Amino acid sequence: MGHNHSHGHSHGHSHAPRPGRAGERHRNRLLGAFGIIGGFFVVELIFGFITNSLALLSDAAHMFTDVVGIGMALAAIQLASRFERTTSNRLNPHTFGLYRLEILAAFVNALLLVAVAVWVVVEALRRIGGEPEILGRQMLIVATLGLAANVVAFLLLREGAQESINVEGAYLEVLADLVGSVGVIIAALALEYLGWTWADPLVAALIGVWIVPRSVQLGRRAVRILLQAAPPNFDLDGLADELSSIPGVVDVHDLHVWTLTSDMDAASAHIMTTDAADAHGVLDQARTILIDRHGIDHGTFQVEPESHSGCHELDW
Repeated sequence: MGHNHSHGHSHGHSHAPRPGRAGERHRNRLLGAFGIIGGFFVVELIFGFITNSLALLSDAAHMFTDVVGIGMALAAIQLASRFERTTSNRLNPHTFGLYRLEILAAFVNALLLVAVAVWVVVEALRRIGGEPEILGRQMLIVATLGLAANVVAFLLLREGAQESINVEGAYLEVLADLVGSVGVIIAALALEYLGWTWADPLVAALIGVWIVPRSVQLGRRAVRILLQAAPPNFDLDGLADELSSIPGVVDVHDLHVWTLTSDMDAASAHIMTTDAADAHGVLDQARTILIDRHGIDHGTFQVEPESHSGCHELDW
């Protein structure tokens, strides 16, 4: 990249939040949601068995995945902030830090949600047609309190879900619980005032079916990041054309764009120039294109003269 070239990222972005820290900025909100959901999970589990309500037990199971999911989200944020990319003057073996743990947590959350949804649907199908004794009034009281707890957790996580896929995973779980609590209340009312015992397993099954596609979508997004695919709708050909249009550039190859974690994209490329081109100027223009036009401030470019050989020997 040339000697004595500044690598500072001072292109008017000093006011922006530090990339990769979206989850950390919402740590306290996650802690609050963790305490609320964790406490009420125990309440719903106990009363789910007391009332013999599958809908209440399914909501408790979803709350359990919330507790596990939010706990993993918090652990991922803590580890990512604790183990920085550099420590003192020595490089950490984790050269990108541990930010990717947030994506792993989101993926595991999605798996947990799908597993719980499948269990609920299977159990609901087994119960439909039976005549289990369910205590509707107690079920209604607990479900109403559960709805209140989920609303508070939902409001705590809503803002962070727009910035971090890790927080979004926890947010989707709480949202699913919120909808589930509404369903449990409806089932409790139908059971208490209409005597519809089948409403309990039916609502439980509907909750399970409702949550599956949202969980799958979250899992697919996490897998896409783990496979280091380019961000959705990112114009790779457009970026290559823009880099190729820099005066003195004759070829652009080995172009890679990927997401490390939420709010943190990165790119790298080999830029071949004429032998007489100013490598410093080419590098500066390439970085400006990446930051100003594509919003990526972590770019690594290898600028090489066209007389250089050996670059194309890589076979992957």
